[in-house]
Amino acid sequence: MTDRATQLLDWYDRERRDLPWRMEPGQNADPYKVWMSEIMLQQTTVASVKSYYKAFLEKWPTVQDLAGAELDEVLHLWQGLGYYARARNLHKCAVEVTRQYNGRFPEDEKRLLDLPGIGPYTAAAIASIAFGNKATPVDGNVERVVSRLFKVEEKLPKAKKKLAELAQTLTPQTRAGDFAQAMMDLGATICTPKKAACGLCPWMKECEARLKADPTDYPRKEAKKPKPTRTGYVFWLTRKDGAVLMRRRPEKGLLGGMMEFPSSDWQEKALSRQEAQRKAPAPALWSELEGTVRHTFTHFHLELKVLKGRISGNPPTTGVWVLPENLQDYALPTLMKKVVKKIFENR
Repeated sequence: MTDRATQLLDWYDRERRDLPWRMEPGQNADPYKVWMSEIMLQQTTVASVKSYYKAFLEKWPTVQDLAGAELDEVLHLWQGLGYYARARNLHKCAVEVTRQYNGRFPEDEKRLLDLPGIGPYTAAAIASIAFGNKATPVDGNVERVVSRLFKVEEKLPKAKKKLAELAQTLTPQTRAGDFAQAMMDLGATICTPKKAACGLCPWMKECEARLKADPTDYPRKEAKKPKPTRTGYVFWLTRKDGAVLMRRRPEKGLLGGMMEFPSSDWQEKALSRQEAQRKAPAPALWSELEGTVRHTFTHFHLELKVLKGRISGNPPTTGVWVLPENLQDYALPTLMKKVVKKIFENR
């Protein structure tokens, strides 16, 4: 084991974060729990994940239990974690692990990569943390640590390959899982994006960015392109008993499989109200609510105007009718919760 690996592991043994999915140093963790935590932690903070992780394990203690759940149950419990494709893939992966591997996650990175929702980072994390294999998970925390340690001038995202290769040179043959978690902890608590606590870092004396530059200048990044803004109309269509029309979005794509209120296409060219009403799910006497529902996705901003109407003819043959007091029974994405809030504010 190299001096760098020894230094970091000694630091980890003293300073490791106490997380519900972690075992004691040197012990391999439950692959199901490692996988669950890693999927939840994608683009989400540790603080946000803890309660969801506990709730999921209480409801579905094993991967077979999760595989037997209805997707709607999974989506409903996932509400608030965002990026719902992760929840859909979580369920798909549980089904595949149960069907193909009798409920036991494969140890090999390549076979892990064949499972739904598992990319290179997650496959390496499971292989190293759960099975003790020499594998190197590289997330944003690890990229930041490596870019500063070696003072990598190449900019992200082009630098990703180089940073991954450098990270692999650091990983020891033994305790690879602890080393991977140590790298994550170092990036999350010491080598943070806007403020590096270099005096507490086990690699302080050899970090090239600290010795030759300002560590917070790394990793270098290409300037972000501004997000475009898309617009559209969302339709709150009710019938005589007050129930509102809802529909399920296609499984693939943005908010896939989630329930929503019907809407026009979301596009950069704004629709007129007349054009929007022609796209309504049914004829109605429409009134437009004041204000706009705004939401930001990863790649664009969205602004929706709300049209409210009462069915005046035959109801649509597709979709479901839901009484407003029962909306909590459905897994609604945050955008649709904002629509509900706008409706109730204008009652």
